Amino acid sequence: MNIVLCYQSQPHHIEQIQSIAPDATVINAGQEGIAEAILEADIYFGHAKVPVPWQQVVDQGRLKWIQSSAAGMDHCLVPPVIASDIPVTSASGLFANQVAEQTMAMLLGGIRSLPVFFRAQQKKEYIRRPTLDLHHKTVGIVGLGGNGRRLAQILAPFQVKIIATDLFPYDCPAEVDQLWAADELPKLLNESDIVILCLPLNSSTKHIMNAAMFEQMKPGSIFINVARGQVVKETDLVDALESKRIALAGIDVAEVEPLPVKSPLWEMENVIITPHVGAQGETRNDDATNLFCQNLKSFLDEKPLVNLVDKELGFPIRRP
Repeated sequence: MNIVLCYQSQPHHIEQIQSIAPDATVINAGQEGIAEAILEADIYFGHAKVPVPWQQVVDQGRLKWIQSSAAGMDHCLVPPVIASDIPVTSASGLFANQVAEQTMAMLLGGIRSLPVFFRAQQKKEYIRRPTLDLHHKTVGIVGLGGNGRRLAQILAPFQVKIIATDLFPYDCPAEVDQLWAADELPKLLNESDIVILCLPLNSSTKHIMNAAMFEQMKPGSIFINVARGQVVKETDLVDALESKRIALAGIDVAEVEPLPVKSPLWEMENVIITPHVGAQGETRNDDATNLFCQNLKSFLDEKPLVNLVDKELGFPIRRP
């Protein structure tokens, strides 16, 4: 049995995996070798950022399980995989702490005008400038999965009102004042001072934030995207920022990554841009390896897997 890896693994991670499956061959393919190595994989663990011959993988019928090292599944949930009987598991919720910290960094940094003050610092200008407030605002979280729920916990002490939408609007956390169905998004946008995207990318969420939705937002509201870049139609986001419908945006993801150098977003002083680092953290690779090893043991013992993905939706379904 070949276990093929494509993530930033270290020797101790490979030893940990090998301890669960001592008879398996563990192949650390990396981004450079994954396209070839995956053709010899019985089990695949990672996040390929290069083209992978998924149709060929499915056609040859060897691969028995995919474990993503990321929560976003667009890197492997392509039509051939979706149509196949290959089970896919994700890292959904595994990096919720890091995503919440990234969100709060962009949100508080923008509210307290830190980019303005950073630019002033470079000019040695010690001048008071306007700031905004977070306390007592209404925060709308779009997508209340693992990341959205952890974010609600972090936001609650700021005495904000939290509303949310989700495809499965049940099991409302104590921190969330109101949880609505996904089709109530316009209502959430209309009532929120701050909108935070935490939803997955799939066929129904691509460009879900477009001109019509931005028009539903409160004038002068704040927009944060820590989901996937393609859930936002970026040209419409630019228009909303230029018209001041949105006062401030924080984007950790872009519709095309890297964000093209010609994008107007780079030049906007009311935009904070980070290069898709929301899930980064000191223990990311350790945590991902621990999850994989937990699932690997279950897979070998023919027991249920953690974070089994509904391949049509692109994420694990929370059951009531």
